Amino acid sequence: EVPPLDVPELLAVLVRQSGPFLDQFGIRRNLCDKIVENLCSKRKNQLVLRSLVAGEPPAVDPDKINDELDLRIASVLQSTRHCSESGGSWTDFMKPDVTDRKRHVAIVTTASLPWMTGTAVNPLFRAAYLAKSAKQKVTLLVPWLCRSDQELVYPNNLTFGSPEEQENYIRNWLEESVGFKADFRISFYPGKFSRERRSIIPAGDTSQFIPSKDADIAILEEPEHLNWYHHGKRWTDKFNHVVGIVHTNYLEYIKREKNGALQAFFVKHINNLVTRAHCHRVLRLSAATQDMPKSVICNVHGVNLKFLKIGEKVAAERELGQQAFSKGAYFLGKMVWAKGYKELIDLLAKHKNDLDGFKLDVYGNGEDAHEVQSTAKRLDLNLNFQKGRDHADDSLHGYKVFINPSVSDVLCTATAEALAMGKFVVCADHPSNEFFSSFPNCLTYKTPEDFVAKVKEALANEPQPLTPEQRYNLSWEAATKRFIEYSELDRILNNEYSGTTIRKSNGKAIARSVSMPTLSEMVDGGIAFAHYCLTGNEFLRLCTGAIPGTRDYGRQHCKDLHLLPPQVESPIYG
Repeated sequence: EVPPLDVPELLAVLVRQSGPFLDQFGIRRNLCDKIVENLCSKRKNQLVLRSLVAGEPPAVDPDKINDELDLRIASVLQSTRHCSESGGSWTDFMKPDVTDRKRHVAIVTTASLPWMTGTAVNPLFRAAYLAKSAKQKVTLLVPWLCRSDQELVYPNNLTFGSPEEQENYIRNWLEESVGFKADFRISFYPGKFSRERRSIIPAGDTSQFIPSKDADIAILEEPEHLNWYHHGKRWTDKFNHVVGIVHTNYLEYIKREKNGALQAFFVKHINNLVTRAHCHRVLRLSAATQDMPKSVICNVHGVNLKFLKIGEKVAAERELGQQAFSKGAYFLGKMVWAKGYKELIDLLAKHKNDLDGFKLDVYGNGEDAHEVQSTAKRLDLNLNFQKGRDHADDSLHGYKVFINPSVSDVLCTATAEALAMGKFVVCADHPSNEFFSSFPNCLTYKTPEDFVAKVKEALANEPQPLTPEQRYNLSWEAATKRFIEYSELDRILNNEYSGTTIRKSNGKAIARSVSMPTLSEMVDGGIAFAHYCLTGNEFLRLCTGAIPGTRDYGRQHCKDLHLLPPQVESPIYG
């Protein structure tokens, strides 16, 4: 119903935007204003009429004409549902007034339920607890897989016909886990599953799925993973503050592959470059991850409330004199060699005689299950293999000792859960376990002989009940507080917008001035531009291991997510 822009209005916009350029040829600003005023004669007449009706002198302020022109353009853009990303006077005008609204936090991750992996579960809890404070609006952006990929990734042959169906599943699981209804938005971006990497790779520009009006604060869960093949807008250009959270020790996994040392060398430098170019701040869950620019170490993950409740129940039973633990030791984890199974079998094989009579129950499923079990059988180890199950399952409550020899984890969730349930934990003296070492029930070992001693100590004694402070430190409330502090989010949330975002002055929306970039910022910008150029070349993408056709999303994603085809969304003329 809004009439399109006519030729004089388009010319007026062109003249106004060309002001600095025309100034170089001696064409003064007041002359440009006159041209705009004459081109907008219709608007001028309307303003004069309004002034006469209001009983004011029929003078027309050029600023009023400019404001009217802005309103006219904004209404046309809104009527076409077009949202420009390129900046300019009308896009600034269309951005909401930040003084009248909450800040917006967008959490972008690389996995989603029902895949029970750390990058699916932990960002979901982070979104829930950030939204709980009601100080900011929160959006969780997760990958949407086509049905063929869902069949490969999701357990128990679980698949979804639409994003709405998967969102309902996620929300039901979350509400059952945290005990409250979390008020945040869930959005989806196109993703494809890589069998070789056993991970989901984004397809297309992930940043485009956060509208410009909500592009305020971004939290990139696994920033290196999200940006390896990211061919789109630079995150720090679109968002005011970008925080990366490093979940995975990729170098440790890569070193175990063929030519691992060489691959790890390249991946290490690529990770450094992409996180430097796309993040303002990087949080590493532990020192087990690679050192990155702009990074600090802090555990910003918590434990599901149900594990803390199990721990409280165990403590209450012990206070009443009841036996809380009726079983010995167990290990739980995905059954792949890299998840601690190699270290576990090596330790038990080397000290089989020292641990005579020691029996360990092992719970897990995975690609290496057959090989792990056959190796244990060949070495005649006293291991009782069971199918994987939820760590909160009733059958696991009675175990007193959790053994975790893994050194590939960044921060083992199962270790935190076992401590929350009041159990002993026997784990390696390794940077990934540094956060847990302050808990009295965490017994760390440095040598194989020390491992034997710690296992015997744990089996011979009773674990200490957790204090209220220790329980709090394991909770998601404490993890969220640490995250806000170490990501500098508290400073960002309390301050006004920085950079070029708009603010109010005497009731009028204006843009802040842009300061000259520092040398470091110029280098970061150069890295981002080079990365953008390289990821735009399909041949180079394939050479570095990208999934074919992931520079843009495909036809099935367009159908599932109701998207315009990439060639319509971002046309190339030539």
